[in-house]
Amino acid sequence: MNDASHDRARFTAMTEGTQADWQIIASHFVPFAASGGKRILDHLRLLDGDFGGFPVDRLQHSLQTATRAHRDGRPDDYVVMALIHDIGDTLGAYNHPDIAAAIIKPFVSEELHWITAQHGVFQGYYFFHHLGMDRDLRENFRGHPHFEACAEFCEKYDQAAFDPSYDSAPLSFFEPMVMSLFEHPQQSLYARVVDNAA
Repeated sequence: MNDASHDRARFTAMTEGTQADWQIIASHFVPFAASGGKRILDHLRLLDGDFGGFPVDRLQHSLQTATRAHRDGRPDDYVVMALIHDIGDTLGAYNHPDIAAAIIKPFVSEELHWITAQHGVFQGYYFFHHLGMDRDLRENFRGHPHFEACAEFCEKYDQAAFDPSYDSAPLSFFEPMVMSLFEHPQQSLYARVVDNAA
């Protein structure tokens, strides 16, 4: 039996940790973090076959949203945001935008993060009134610098992405974009660890 414990920190509480312990942990963190795109793709696959009553399943909705954005000439980071905007559906039925926004935050601009975080309220413009809710809740954000960008994302790509006959690109098409985006953060408390390892 191969004992790999020599490649693990030896503390039982962080107060006992040494620089050697944290160098071991950092040596594991860097490759793990760099393969985040693979885990994103794996999680997107969990949306396959999950219709939730919609005309298309959640994966097809995600692919359709991203395909529409790509075909409209959006940059790769925007397309990936469009692809994963509903990735939180399986984990947070009541706050799926927050989950997607937390995942993508270190890797995109403040604008793309804000669109991801607020798209649920903005998307509500198209259906909240059918559920006895205020469809104009997005007006609470009127005047925000990213209001129009979020409204445009929902109008052009998100609310229009439920067409069973739409010819979406497959998930494999987006894989290089996802892998590239999630390889290195733009901003993160831990980005320095990655930079030091490079």
